[in-house]
Amino acid sequence: MAGVTSPAATTPTTPTEIVTDCGRRASAAAPRMAAATDHEVATALRGMATLLVEAADTVLEANAADVEAAESAGTTSALVDRLRLDRARLEGMARSLVELADIPTPEIDTVLEERPDGLRLIERRRPVGVIGANFEARPNVVVDVASQLLKSRNAGVLRTGGAALASATALMEAVVAPALAGAGLDPDSVVLVTDPRRECAVELVRRPGLIPLVILRGSGDTTRSLGLEAAQHGVRTLAHADGGGVLYVDRAAPVELAHTLVTSSIDRLGVCNRLNLLLVDRHRWDELVPGLVALLEEHGLRASLPPHEHALGHEWALDDGNEATVTLAPVDGPADAATTANRETSGLAATIVTADEASAREFLDTYAGTGAFWNATTRLLDGVKLRRVPETGINVDHVPGPRGPVVFTDLCLRQYVVVPASTAIGHPE
Repeated sequence: MAGVTSPAATTPTTPTEIVTDCGRRASAAAPRMAAATDHEVATALRGMATLLVEAADTVLEANAADVEAAESAGTTSALVDRLRLDRARLEGMARSLVELADIPTPEIDTVLEERPDGLRLIERRRPVGVIGANFEARPNVVVDVASQLLKSRNAGVLRTGGAALASATALMEAVVAPALAGAGLDPDSVVLVTDPRRECAVELVRRPGLIPLVILRGSGDTTRSLGLEAAQHGVRTLAHADGGGVLYVDRAAPVELAHTLVTSSIDRLGVCNRLNLLLVDRHRWDELVPGLVALLEEHGLRASLPPHEHALGHEWALDDGNEATVTLAPVDGPADAATTANRETSGLAATIVTADEASAREFLDTYAGTGAFWNATTRLLDGVKLRRVPETGINVDHVPGPRGPVVFTDLCLRQYVVVPASTAIGHPE
């Protein structure tokens, strides 16, 4: 009608409005993302890799502001280490994206059975649609999660706190969004919540109709509270709340190998898969502990020795100001070591150091965590190191579903499809 104008769209201001708007934008982009071709996905991933290098100055400038603010606020060195980016880390992220682009996407359909009744049973992989992700001061997670969403044909809504928001925004605006657009995909396929308020994280897990699955990464208490909120609202989660690597030095362990694995397990203290609990066979406790304590001290770490004033599996990576600590305790052989790790820790990963295969088998058969290692560091429990692709997080749930490093092949729904066996559906042409 002449003389009548449409009311201007209002800018979302409350956490509810902001997250709902992000969810709606991602939901609108999801069908196009689900239909993306292998070529489009590979082009977008390679575009992200190129832009990580080309836009490095922009990203690092934003990251420097985040780091400076964190240091001024008295943030611990371990947390600052998680926050900080540099050219080497950006280049490493870029290499991972190129490798991911070259990995074949699994077939959508897998024929399970040609039935005697003339029907074919097919298992089909389908995208979830929109997946949320909440993470703390780890800006690299923006690219890790975005790449896995893209490879799995899912749209997403990402949210981080104020500590990494400038870095995350720069990565989205200078890397992720233009790479999507350059591949002919909707930049809203991956949306960042640019409001740092904690309430936005809560709202992210309250939208089952828009965001049915949310990846949770961060400190244990924060992630657990969000997981509870999600459960109350019918939102499923893949949670990465607790970690802490366990290393058991067996009665038959070569001392040099034990020292090598301890050293390689403490190269970074603010990560979940670092050495947290060091168990030593009781028969070699007096022999080995002085050298292990000295080794830790040589690398700037403190050994927490019995009697302990804390839980045996206390995760030092989450203990601000005390990250440079490793707990030592005696155990009575490989089964006791594995049982102790099962009982006292989150179940992230544990390794046995031994030259005896029978001891290794006993330990590996008893330990129930997501990663069990023999003469290898628990630092390997990582998407890139273990599965050659970036991860969205490490899930330690003791229920069916993806466990350990969660990658793009895990971000799908299973659908059973039944068709006449005479059709070509389900078989490659």
